[in-house]
Amino acid sequence: MTGPPADGPGRRPRYRGTNPREFREKYKEHRPDRYADDVARVIAGGRTPAGSHRPIMVREVLEALGPRSGEVALDCTLGHGGHARELLAAVQPGGRLLAVDADPIELPRAEARLAALDCGPGSVVVRRMNFAGVARFVAAESPGGADVILADLGLSSMQVDDPARGFTFKGDGPLDMRMNPAKGPSASDLLSRLGESALARLLAENADEPHAAGLSAAILQAHARRPMATTRALAAAVRDAFAPRDRGPGGAADDSVRRVFQALRIAVNDEFGSLDALLRDLPACLAPGGRVAILSFHSGEDRRVKSAFKDGLARGLYASIADQPIRATPEERRANPRSTSAKLRFATRARPEAVRD
Repeated sequence: MTGPPADGPGRRPRYRGTNPREFREKYKEHRPDRYADDVARVIAGGRTPAGSHRPIMVREVLEALGPRSGEVALDCTLGHGGHARELLAAVQPGGRLLAVDADPIELPRAEARLAALDCGPGSVVVRRMNFAGVARFVAAESPGGADVILADLGLSSMQVDDPARGFTFKGDGPLDMRMNPAKGPSASDLLSRLGESALARLLAENADEPHAAGLSAAILQAHARRPMATTRALAAAVRDAFAPRDRGPGGAADDSVRRVFQALRIAVNDEFGSLDALLRDLPACLAPGGRVAILSFHSGEDRRVKSAFKDGLARGLYASIADQPIRATPEERRANPRSTSAKLRFATRARPEAVRD
């Protein structure tokens, strides 16, 4: 299990140089309650403090969903709890927040943050589960459906920034990439099971990788010589497949490293399968007139959301959908670069009599 450095007496983490560079060395950023000024300076510099997450497009999400007091809100991707906190406040007094997340490490921390808001007994119900199964959760907790539903499909910064989770190539860690580290094969295991054609197809379908065939061969050849167990080894195998002129910072190799990591993460966690299940079940999870908003971060996700909403509108399941995706403002993109690729789409559930076969 991973997380911030343990609190308590003792000396601060040791690190080279004047400022900490590694995730676990940034002890001040892990304790915003104690080092608020230091954390504020990190945010002012356009960075996300270690161990935290800055929710994206909060104002736009709330405008799209229009949560009101007394309503039931569902957050399908609790994460750090930033969006959930705003939804919970907006449905008070008398409203309820339902929330799910598959990450067993971050979920209890987010649940504790929501409990500290003290909105009353039963106002927050949290479950550890993949959002693919959220229909059962809604049926049990709010049989009439939820009034507002949010799904933020991006990785939380806590997951991306912590090398021990295996999601990032910016620091060395186990080649894992599982949302739930105790469930299913890791990324390293997956590479041991795939042939070249299957891996090439995965890279193309999950990340639109233009060099899928060549990278598939290079990755699996490196894995056959010495099984890759770390993120650094995978990143090196991808970079080595490029000419030296393309390996520099910001070059073609860096772009492909990012896409390879994205493609493997999606496969390891069956993210597209889970998203397809969520999109299929959304109309049944919404109360008549209910609103849903989805934040996507790459083309594979956005294509699915756009298609599902258009199909639901044609079938009369939705009364209206967003004509175009909403993007983060230039100000937010500068303040939080991770918002740059985000696209927000929303839809409103139709009344039952409007549904067509």
